[in-house]
Amino acid sequence: MGERARFLKQLEEWGAELAKSALSLREPVMEIPARTLGNTVWDERARMLKLGPEKIRRRFLDVKESRRFMQTVLMLSLIVEAMRADVFPTIRDLYYNGKHTIVFKDPLGRVHRENTWDEQAESNGVIEDIEVATNILREEMGVSADVKGKVVGPIVVRSQGYELDASKFGETALSLPVNVDALEIIKVEASYVLVIEKDAIFQRLVREKFWSQENAVLITAKGMPDRATRRFVKRLNEEYKLPVYVLTDGDPYGIYIYSVYKSGSIKLSYESERLATPNAKFLGVAPLDIERYKIPDQFVIKATDRDVKRAQELLKYPWFQNDVWRKELEYFLKSKKKVEIEALSAHGLKYLHDYIKDKIKNNKFID
Repeated sequence: MGERARFLKQLEEWGAELAKSALSLREPVMEIPARTLGNTVWDERARMLKLGPEKIRRRFLDVKESRRFMQTVLMLSLIVEAMRADVFPTIRDLYYNGKHTIVFKDPLGRVHRENTWDEQAESNGVIEDIEVATNILREEMGVSADVKGKVVGPIVVRSQGYELDASKFGETALSLPVNVDALEIIKVEASYVLVIEKDAIFQRLVREKFWSQENAVLITAKGMPDRATRRFVKRLNEEYKLPVYVLTDGDPYGIYIYSVYKSGSIKLSYESERLATPNAKFLGVAPLDIERYKIPDQFVIKATDRDVKRAQELLKYPWFQNDVWRKELEYFLKSKKKVEIEALSAHGLKYLHDYIKDKIKNNKFID
């Protein structure tokens, strides 16, 4: 039995178990690990966020839970149907496929209308519930979302029988697929991986052939990383022992993006072991780099209240408790200054290259 067939069987068995309870006039109940802040724990040894042991019992006859129960069963049936037909829907497809209005009359003859779900956030949440309840990831179910990841550098992969060399795409890049575990990495001859927050900076470094000069793999997810990009970065670090450096804007949002690559996110803590790269290093731009690299005032931006609030939240994270990170974040809160990566161009358009090389070669990154 293939892997996809095994996952299908597991989902079918879960659905059959719920149906058997209903047909035996027993209340169907789902047991699902709680995806809550209170059930998200910091694993000091693994250096990542993980889901704790708390579980919720979603009961069909509980008025507060019945709608979510029925949404879960509906989504489960849509996914099973797609897997049986060997098709690969997007999360958007499943949202539209399952969205309809149920019309019914109560005992007094009044007509009621109830949508299966109103927003895609609802149906997405149900997919995540199914993932944690069955321990089968949506990628393994053949369900996809938008993948933003792009890769350039000395790496060759095989996808559906085709060999793709990420060093031969000119000014474009290799786009990552939904399930990067199905991507066979044939050859990697890089010294390190540079993850870049912004697509504009990624494109610039590609055009300037920075990856070739440094023998590096460049990766971007154009902002907040998607699951496929995070998984690919982790594979390069774990399977090929490549150092991973993350380059972001010098603000709390950029530091948070680094945090997601390194330690995982609260929302997807159940996936951290598959997605997080605890060995990732923060290259910059760090708050104190404004002083270290003498960035002129005209390139410095005043922080917003939202920036300040995010920095205060970051200071509470367990992995930002060391002296180096506290010093950086406290400087930000005191100065209320931030900069974009582009601010380094104040010292010349090629200075970004020097900055990255200086940080890596002289161990000026932050763990």
